[in-house]
Amino acid sequence: MKVVVTGTRGIPNIMGGVETHCEELCPRLAALGADITVVRRASYANDSLTEWKGVKIKDIPSPKKKAFEAIVHTFRAINYAARNHSEIVHINAVGPALLAPYAKLRGMKVVFTHHGPDYDREKWGKAAKMMLRLGERMGVKYADDIIVISDVIRNIIKDKYGRTERVHLIYNGVPAPDICDFPEYFKELGIEPGKYVLGMCRFVPEKRLHDLVAACKGLEGYKLVLAGDTDFEDAYSRQLKSDARAAGAVLTGFIRGRKLHSLLSHAACYVLPSSHEGLPIALLEAMSYGRKVLVSNIPANLEVGLPDKYYFHCGNVCSLKERLDAILKEEATPEYDMSNYNWDSIASRVIQVYKL
Repeated sequence: MKVVVTGTRGIPNIMGGVETHCEELCPRLAALGADITVVRRASYANDSLTEWKGVKIKDIPSPKKKAFEAIVHTFRAINYAARNHSEIVHINAVGPALLAPYAKLRGMKVVFTHHGPDYDREKWGKAAKMMLRLGERMGVKYADDIIVISDVIRNIIKDKYGRTERVHLIYNGVPAPDICDFPEYFKELGIEPGKYVLGMCRFVPEKRLHDLVAACKGLEGYKLVLAGDTDFEDAYSRQLKSDARAAGAVLTGFIRGRKLHSLLSHAACYVLPSSHEGLPIALLEAMSYGRKVLVSNIPANLEVGLPDKYYFHCGNVCSLKERLDAILKEEATPEYDMSNYNWDSIASRVIQVYKL
């Protein structure tokens, strides 16, 4: 089967949850026999790849403007898929799903992965949120099959649109941990193993890293390390970085590979204070490394099923600080059930969706 994947900035080594999802999933789909092409947004591609781990790569330009790049790129990706006689267009996220009916008109099966209600993200204005809601509606109405990454999202589709047929709950996954040391990198950052709190995500308002910075002010014996950056530098990201540096936090920028694995291997605690998530891959990664975690009590995070002590009230800095202090004093190493998040099993289930 010939499949074109769109709705992502691209793979590999491109920042974002959908991007990490596709980077893990698509090579496994290719290994299972699917002819997979990931269409990348050319402005995010820093290489000249045409194939990667069995996945074909096609770079197509799009305007690098927050309000337009996803929809313009998806339109061009669908046209590319039709020209190349693809059988399936796999659309990721509610914004690009606005063009699900267009993909149907071009004669292809549409699989839509709903990664979360993006219209709840604080970065979007009223008009953009309206279009994202419309994208969700178009994806739910016109996609042949819908993949949801959490039960929270499945219930949104059921309650808002009444759709239950050909809606498949397939969680995000997490690869096996690569536990490692990188003393030279730690020396460069000025941190010690087990003596830092890790925040790892994009620098956007809904991740609420500003709450983590505030909660870690005056934290004794530990440094705050923020791993990530933003796609579009704005007033929020600039203020966050300024406040973080003023509070003594360490900013790594966007990192992958051994640098990231070493930070995950030795963090005292991973914290995700966000107000909006689908099913956070970064949280699953921290869990796979056996790290203590502390996350906001939003529905997507609650669905992971952590013990109560690993949740705090979203937006409440005092609650975050209190729980973080308590967790850092614990000596016990947590154990998590990661059986639902196996990428190989997830890929097998996605292939079956393609075959329906």
